[in-house]
Amino acid sequence: MRILNRYIAKQIIVGFLLIALSLLAMLWLTQSLRFVEMVTRQGLPVYLFVQMTSLLMPRIFNVLSPIALFVAVLFVYNRMIADRELVVMQSSGISPWKNAQAPLVVGLLLSLFGIYVMNVGIPQAEQKFRELEWRVKNNLTQAVFREGEFTTLSNGITVFIDKHENDGSVTGIFVSDESKPDIKVTLTAEKGRMIQTKKGPRILFINGVRQEMNKKTFKFNMLSFSRYSADFNSGSGAKRKEQTVREKSFSELINAADDKTLSPQDVRKYVVEGHRRVLYPFFNMVLALIACTGLLISNFNRRGQTKIIAVEIVCMILVVGNDLALTNLAGRSLYFVPALYANCILPFLICLYLLLFYNPFYFYRRGAGKDLKYADK
Repeated sequence: MRILNRYIAKQIIVGFLLIALSLLAMLWLTQSLRFVEMVTRQGLPVYLFVQMTSLLMPRIFNVLSPIALFVAVLFVYNRMIADRELVVMQSSGISPWKNAQAPLVVGLLLSLFGIYVMNVGIPQAEQKFRELEWRVKNNLTQAVFREGEFTTLSNGITVFIDKHENDGSVTGIFVSDESKPDIKVTLTAEKGRMIQTKKGPRILFINGVRQEMNKKTFKFNMLSFSRYSADFNSGSGAKRKEQTVREKSFSELINAADDKTLSPQDVRKYVVEGHRRVLYPFFNMVLALIACTGLLISNFNRRGQTKIIAVEIVCMILVVGNDLALTNLAGRSLYFVPALYANCILPFLICLYLLLFYNPFYFYRRGAGKDLKYADK
């Protein structure tokens, strides 16, 4: 029996990896479109682009994992029925419960891994992603200025570089600063260099002109200089946003009621997120059982198991849909939190009952016996 379980588990794992990686690749491409503008307009390096988009993968994997496992289990058991492998196993006396142990173990392992991802991987990835995003949007050092192109930063500053020199300096630099709504500053210089200070990055201009126009009073000032430095880092005045729900630790979410700075709505949102970090990973095990239960307890049909598969897909959609609906309701009232657990536990218990106690072959033989009795008469 161990050999059969390893055989089934191996096929499930291979199928799960193929489905999960394919879905992750497609969603990675769609998510990466959000950062195309940073690459084209701000000259974001490719390695930084890949790093930012990769930090979104733990969150996406956690959502896709139960569905990918459901599809993999459904495909493996349907193929085993089509190849008569499952029919032979059942004819040799192996019960549906024993045949369901492989997806149950795989689902349990993915559930434990999902708990780690939700409580450790996702918070760390979200913190690194937000830190990197803030640096890219508000830190001038992250922008690679291209020769002969205008680069517009997120704080209303446009920079033009004529040529990059081998020593790291630039020639023919033009800067238009409209970060302040009432004042427009234009800087032109023969040469320039970016320097890093304790307060942040600054640009050193050499042999240039600074022009300032007050849009309200129309007062114009002009200054010629041999050396001039200016701070064009929007991060100096921009404050970082507060931590989101995904960045919080499990203890912070569960004990959100003790935080007096949170509104009642935020407290409910934090508490629900804390419960979901424990509950949602176990949908790997629940959906794996749903996928195999119907195929294991149903009678063999030469025409295929289309009806059983359709019923299992509908059950999966209902469970996942109820989870989303109850999550929204629990965000409004914590009285719906027990319903979240019931939506996960009840399908699991129903599948266990059907696998352990439901015997379709008994009813089949009983009905066949009656037909033979009437035939003899």
